[in-house]
Amino acid sequence: MDSRISFHRLLPRLSGTRRDFLTGAAALGATGLLSEKIFSQEPKPLPPHRRLDLHHHFASPGYKKRIAEVKRQGWDTFQPWSVEKDLEAMDQAEVQTAFLSCSTPGVWLGDDFRIERDQAIALSREMNEYAARLSSDHKGRFGSFITLPLPDIDASLREIAYGFDTLHCDGVGLLTSYGDIWLGDKKLAPVFEELNRRNAIVYTHPTDAACCHNLANANPVTLEWLVDTSRSIMSVLSEGGPGMAGAGSREPSAATRYSNCKFIWSHAGGALIGVASRIVGGISAAQLAAPAPVNSHLHHIRRFFYDTAGSTNPVLMQGIARLAGASQIVFGSDYPFGGQAGIKGIADGLLTCGFTQDELRGIDRENAVRILPKY
Repeated sequence: MDSRISFHRLLPRLSGTRRDFLTGAAALGATGLLSEKIFSQEPKPLPPHRRLDLHHHFASPGYKKRIAEVKRQGWDTFQPWSVEKDLEAMDQAEVQTAFLSCSTPGVWLGDDFRIERDQAIALSREMNEYAARLSSDHKGRFGSFITLPLPDIDASLREIAYGFDTLHCDGVGLLTSYGDIWLGDKKLAPVFEELNRRNAIVYTHPTDAACCHNLANANPVTLEWLVDTSRSIMSVLSEGGPGMAGAGSREPSAATRYSNCKFIWSHAGGALIGVASRIVGGISAAQLAAPAPVNSHLHHIRRFFYDTAGSTNPVLMQGIARLAGASQIVFGSDYPFGGQAGIKGIADGLLTCGFTQDELRGIDRENAVRILPKY
């Protein structure tokens, strides 16, 4: 009998348990029919220091001082922050590079930008130069997303030019809203037109707008930040009006107009999964299985990226993987929130979310490398 026929007849025996596989393999090996290639198909260990952390915060000396004066949500977390502690936490979680960004509430800490305009512009510059210095001093360990003094358009355009052309930053870091302006609002069009021209990464972080600091007597981190992310996604996807869906005009959405921008949404899109049928529209099994119509809400949802910060549970991770694809999930830790073990906690949590080894490789690194090829 031809040896290949014998091998293929034995293959069904190899499709059961690992014990069945090894028993069959031994039998084949004894007849000289087993190549080393079969054993080489065992999953290889993931290499150390492989992760790219796209949701990672820091504080320049001036920013640390300013937030301590105002004491907005999370200010105390930054007081003990240091680059030495940061690198230690990164090493513990096998993070190669962390991309530094400003956290909530950004560079103006009250509810009236006019009062803090000059201070916000100065703090943006300080944060950007400090992040660039950390990237230079610790080659390969830090990247950075530009902090902008929005809603000042002219100052933000100057900071974009300085951040990309002089400091060589990797993208911009935006809040999901600025006062009563969400990211799809046409007031921000000049900024997004420039970012679109530069094919920029647009990382976003939630905040609580003036309307919503203490809704339902709840800390904003509990619910409001997640809702503000979904509001901002809606504003970017909506056709017709500034921000939310407008009546009458069917002007293309911000997501369509700025199709070169690579949006990254924090916390697996915030409340997106819970309100997906309202924001995305049809998400039946058949609609999810089919290609999304060009420039539809689902089309853009599937080109956006979503980080893992605060979200490594099977409900959220599998939800966003089903809606957008596991290829659109990137690693994010929210450090220094979560403490010194926080980054490792996110990494360990991912292992419980039902992803394959290849999907984990993508989330840890490869998905991000598609938009950050120099890393």
